[in-house]
Amino acid sequence: MDVRRMAGRRRAAAGPDDRERADYSGAVYGSLLAASVIVGASPRHDPAPAATVVALLFATGLVFWLAHVYASLVGDRQHGRRLDWPEIRSVGRREWPLAQAAVPPAAAAACCGLIGLSDATASWAALFVALGGQVGWTVAAGARAHAGGRLIVMSAVVSLLLGMIIVALKVILTH
Repeated sequence: MDVRRMAGRRRAAAGPDDRERADYSGAVYGSLLAASVIVGASPRHDPAPAATVVALLFATGLVFWLAHVYASLVGDRQHGRRLDWPEIRSVGRREWPLAQAAVPPAAAAACCGLIGLSDATASWAALFVALGGQVGWTVAAGARAHAGGRLIVMSAVVSLLLGMIIVALKVILTH
């Protein structure tokens, strides 16, 4: 085996650095989390105001991001990794898509509130944006991984089914 192929295999085994690595799992999870928050903020007869939904989405996204960063850092220390600022920043960047996933549904709720739509409409809009993000990130992950079309479609269907469970819970809890 020639030296260039061996060096390429070592680089592949080491993996890309955080700037090159695209991990969509946090965005998929964050979108599902956002959908769950929206369902929780939509009681049977009195949905939360759009501004409350926005605040809940941002607060939950940030708290879960912090929790994931903390859990990852604790796990890294268990494996002998040293805890320092570069490591904390690296883990924070890696987990940030979880918090970012709250932005599109929060923007949908905020826009609905600003143009005077009902709180229920704002809640539904935010929910569908969150679910669209969840499926979109799933498809993006499959495409980035060069998965075949069949696997990408299957992944999108599973993601959509998870989202539909959230929608079913919202319908059951709000009607």
